[in-house]
Amino acid sequence: MKTAETRLSRKKPWNRVSTPVYSISSRDTAGNANMNIITYALPVSLTPNRFIIAVYRPSLTLEILRDQPRFVLQLLGEDQYRLTNLLGMHSGRITDKIGRLAKRKLLGEWKGFAVLKDCLAVMEMTITSELETDGDHAIFHCQVNQFSNQREGQPLTLDTLRTHKMIRI
Repeated sequence: MKTAETRLSRKKPWNRVSTPVYSISSRDTAGNANMNIITYALPVSLTPNRFIIAVYRPSLTLEILRDQPRFVLQLLGEDQYRLTNLLGMHSGRITDKIGRLAKRKLLGEWKGFAVLKDCLAVMEMTITSELETDGDHAIFHCQVNQFSNQREGQPLTLDTLRTHKMIRI
């Protein structure tokens, strides 16, 4: 039987922290919307408001952001954990995520972007620069243009996804 100490010693230090789960809402030049899950997002300046985000390299979102650097970062609520399967485990190149969300009446609109109706907060952002990296994620420095708190609630975190056995890390 594994002890708590054994399980802990196998975890990588960066997987011990329960970070918030966000979704990026982006639009291509034709106005087609896409959403995905992002867990590598970190506020790095209060004045002015700035974030660093990391986007998975093979994703459609990365392709869109490099062409259209304005997007919405949505802070998901703990009760939205089921959305991570659609938004994080399916490619926007194959799956019409927006169509599925619309069919379930889960979408609203903010600043011309499709957003999740029940997310906790939305932040309109613009990429100011991309950092040169060789990892599996592209890293961007972003300015927060505007934000809006949408409702009260606890943020969705990696620990919630672990509890529901949606991730193993």
